[in-house]
Amino acid sequence: MKEKWILHTKKADFNSLANQLKVSPLIVRCMVNRGLETVEEMEQFLHGSLTDLHNPMMMRDVEKAVRILSESAKQNKKVAIASDFDCDGIFSGYILWKAFRRIGMDAKIYTPDRVQEGYGLNERIVKEAVADRRDILVTCDNGIAAIDEVAFAKELGMTVIVTDHHEIQERMPEADAVVDPKREDETYPFDGLCGAGVAFKLICALYDACGVPSEEKEELLEYVAIATVADVMELREENRILVKEGLKCLEKTSNKGLRALIEVQGLQDKEITAGHIGFIIGPCFNSAGRIATVKESFDLLMEEDEEQAKSKAERLKEINESRKDMTERGAERAIEIVEGKGEAGLPDVIVVLVAEVHESLVGIIAGRIKEKYNHPVIVFTRTEEGLVKGSGRSIESYHMFRELMKCKDLMVRFGGHKMAAGMTLKESDLEELERRLNENSVLTEEDFQPVVMIDAPMPIGFVTEKLMEEFSLMEPFGVGNPKPVFAEQHFKILRGRALGREGQFLKLTVQNDKGSQCDAMMFRGKEEFEAFVVEEWGERELARMYEGKENYLDIAFTYYPSVNEYQGRRTIQMQIIGYCRVAR
Repeated sequence: MKEKWILHTKKADFNSLANQLKVSPLIVRCMVNRGLETVEEMEQFLHGSLTDLHNPMMMRDVEKAVRILSESAKQNKKVAIASDFDCDGIFSGYILWKAFRRIGMDAKIYTPDRVQEGYGLNERIVKEAVADRRDILVTCDNGIAAIDEVAFAKELGMTVIVTDHHEIQERMPEADAVVDPKREDETYPFDGLCGAGVAFKLICALYDACGVPSEEKEELLEYVAIATVADVMELREENRILVKEGLKCLEKTSNKGLRALIEVQGLQDKEITAGHIGFIIGPCFNSAGRIATVKESFDLLMEEDEEQAKSKAERLKEINESRKDMTERGAERAIEIVEGKGEAGLPDVIVVLVAEVHESLVGIIAGRIKEKYNHPVIVFTRTEEGLVKGSGRSIESYHMFRELMKCKDLMVRFGGHKMAAGMTLKESDLEELERRLNENSVLTEEDFQPVVMIDAPMPIGFVTEKLMEEFSLMEPFGVGNPKPVFAEQHFKILRGRALGREGQFLKLTVQNDKGSQCDAMMFRGKEEFEAFVVEEWGERELARMYEGKENYLDIAFTYYPSVNEYQGRRTIQMQIIGYCRVAR
C-alpha cells in the first residue's frame, strides 16, 4: 500500500529552546511536532518524574471511595474485586488485590468467563461474591456500562465502587462511588489513564489515608506500566511518567512471577522497553485470558515459589505461542473472505464474519486486517446460538465508539472507545450493521492512505552517538509518542542479505549521495520491498543487490536511527520505516 509522506512544518524558535533545554534543536523539533509548545512542557516531557503526577484526590469520587475502603478495613469487611480477562483487567485487579491486602482487607478477585459470559461484571460474579460473604464490590477496567449488574449488587446489600476508564454510554451506574476520568463532570486534568492507571490513583489516595509509606506506591508502578502499554494507551502526560518509571521498576522487579517470565523470554540481560511489553510480556498475559483461563495469569503474579514461578511462566509462554499460530490461521482466513467479497473494492468499514475462529482472537485479527488495508475493521465469529461476537479496530480518522453508538439498538452487549470496540449482536442483524456503518460513513479515499509523518529531512551522516543519547530522553515510545521519523533521498544499495530463522528480515548496506555508509534493517515487509524493486528496476537488479554487485537502485528511505552493538563495536544503523523511488 502506497504511503503518503508528510513533513511536519510546525514553527518554533528551535535554537533558543534547545539552548534553554540543553539538547539538540532536532530534539526540540521532534517535541514541537508532538504538540509541545513551552519550555515547561518540554522539560516535563524530557525529565518528568513521579512528583509531576496529579493529586488523585482531584478525581471525582476518589475521596468517597477512599472513605468507604478505609472504614471497611477497620471493620474487617471483605472485598470482591470484579476484574476482567485482558492485560489491563489482570493488572488493575492485581494492584487492587495487593493493596487491599496491604491495608488488612480480605480480598478476592472474580473474573468473567470470556467465552460463556463475555466482558465485564455479570450477575454470576455478584451472586458468588454475596455467597462468599463479600461486603464490598470494586470493579476495575470495567463497570461503567454495568448499569443492571451494579443495581443487582446494590439490591443484594453490597457497597459498590466502580473504577473504570471506558467511555460512559447513556448514564452512569448508581454505585456508591464511580471513579472514571471520562465522567462528564470530571475535574481531573488527564483522562487518558488505563484501568490499572485509575486503580493505581485510587490506591495512592488510599495508602495516604492509611499511612502506608510512599515507596510502597512505587512498587505498583511496574504493573501500571505493563497495563498502559498493553492496552495501547497514549504515552503522553501522566501515562508517559507512569510507563517511564514503571519500566525502571520492572527491570529490578521483586515479583517472582514477572521475573520468571522475563527470564523464560530471554529478556533478563536487556533494558526492558515499552516494545518488550507490547510484543512479548503483555501478549503472554493476554493470551491466558484468551485461549486458556485468566486464572493462570493471576497465579503467576501471586506465586512466591521460584521454581513454581518458572514453570508457570513457561506455561504462559506456551499458551502465547499457541495463540500466535491460531491467530495466523484466523487472519489468513479473514483476508481470504475480505479479498473474495467483490470487485467493487473495499467498503469504508470492513465487517467480516470468520465463523471458525476462536472468539478471543477476533480483536487481534481485526488489527491485522486494519494494518493491511488501513480501513476500520470489525471481525465477528459465531458464539452461542444465533449470536455473533465481534471486535473492532479503527484508523485515526474514524471514531469507532461514536459511530457504533448510532447502531446501539442492534447490540446485545457493547463497549469501547475511539480506536477499538467490542460487541455482541444477533447474526441476523450483522448485514444491517454493515449497511448502516457504510451508508453513514464520511470517510474519504485520502483517509485510507497510510500517512507517515516525517519529523525532519536528515542525512544519516548527521547521526552521532551523542544525538542517539538525546533521543533516549524521548523514550518510552508508543502510541501518542512515536519514534522520530527522518527521511533522506537517493541511497545506493551496496548489498542485501536475508536474516532471521525464516529469512523474513532484510539487512541492507546503503550509501547516500555524500558517501556516508551504514547498515539498514527492515524488520517487516521484506517480500513487499522485493516486489517494489522488481516493479521499478526488474528481477536482474534485485539479484545484483543480493549478490553485492553494482546496480541501478536509487531509493529514498524514511527511517529511525539506532545503535547496533556487536562484539564490542558500536555503529549507527537505520531502521527502515518506508521507501520510494525518487526521480533525479
